[in-house]
Amino acid sequence: MELSKLSEQGPISGDAPQKRFFSIAPPAALIFFFVLIFVAGAIVTLDRKENLPILQLHPREMVVAEEIRSPTTEEIMPPTTSELREEPTEEPNICQNQCRPSGSEALPRGIVQDKSNFELESLGGNPEREEASRPSKSLLAIPVGIKQKAVVDKLVSKFPAANFTVVLFHYDGVVDQWRDLRWSDRAIHVAVRDQTKWWFAKRFLHPDLVAEYDYIFLWDEDIEVDSFDPIKYLRIVRREGLEISQPALDHRSQIHHRLTARARKGDVHRRFYKTNGRGRCYGNSTGPPCTGWVEMMVPVFSRAAWRCAWHMIQNDLIYAWGLDFKLGYCAQGDRRRNVGVVDSQYVLHRGIATLGDGGKAPARSTPSSSPATDRYAVRQRSYDELQVFNRRWREAVAEDGCWTDPYPKPATNG
Repeated sequence: MELSKLSEQGPISGDAPQKRFFSIAPPAALIFFFVLIFVAGAIVTLDRKENLPILQLHPREMVVAEEIRSPTTEEIMPPTTSELREEPTEEPNICQNQCRPSGSEALPRGIVQDKSNFELESLGGNPEREEASRPSKSLLAIPVGIKQKAVVDKLVSKFPAANFTVVLFHYDGVVDQWRDLRWSDRAIHVAVRDQTKWWFAKRFLHPDLVAEYDYIFLWDEDIEVDSFDPIKYLRIVRREGLEISQPALDHRSQIHHRLTARARKGDVHRRFYKTNGRGRCYGNSTGPPCTGWVEMMVPVFSRAAWRCAWHMIQNDLIYAWGLDFKLGYCAQGDRRRNVGVVDSQYVLHRGIATLGDGGKAPARSTPSSSPATDRYAVRQRSYDELQVFNRRWREAVAEDGCWTDPYPKPATNG
């Protein structure tokens, strides 16, 4: 009985530690497991924090390390043209930096016409007729007085209507007495009393108004043209590349400078030589009046040269004295080459004094003035204007720091 009791009690007392172990193990294991996860998470967080400053503080070093690697064959080869074309590019803004005529900014570009002409339009017919067949034309502009009507008639008749548009500046105010000439109706008549050729030119021959004409003939009225053909003249001018020119003066003319006198040989000359006396000109002379120069009685300008010369004409200097010595700056290049005198087509300058008494109609004369007095006043103002123009030129050169003189030596090389 005791044995049986011991046998019954033994197992009970021996199982007690095992039961205690299993009752304690599950909570301890869970705690250990959570501690392990916490420690592992802390290590990972610490590692990330240690590596983050490296990424933030040394990005360039990483990029450099990336670039140090050996390039592949594809990277060495330059991109093909097709690949370059396929690269996206930023489209330019076509509305930026458009050069529009001043004052037209409020208008659509296609409706703007910033140039005009002297061509007459019919009152009927198609306004949009095809003009491609119309030949290119040049312009003949002359200041005229009724006393020189016969000479002017002969002069204008030399210029074919198909090739030339004619503008007459009536400085005596007389217009109706020209109506009987056969070419009068196709000419443009501008009448203002007692004004000069250069006054008219500055106000009525703006470059945008004459932009359609190849050449501008700005001539005096007292010119005889028996030995002159304008078509042949322009053929020579184009061939020789003359931007500013004049027909040579017949030796019977009133000649002020020997450069403009007709040479006996050749079609064109661009300089003359004078080895004694005042105003000497040699082969190495580079400026007016030895070379690169024309007089103001019968100048002929290309379209580009006239655009330049018009800007140089002063509004208030109506005789334009001094302008001739500066015209070479408008020669679109070397004045020694692009300015010349055409000898094979020459004219006779009669040298009639039309200013002062001016060829005025008799009704304009007054008892308080005489032609001699008026002529003296004209001459005096001409000399004064020369001084003013030269002073303005010097001041303009001194003030314009962006302009470089292509002819730094004095224009007169004599």
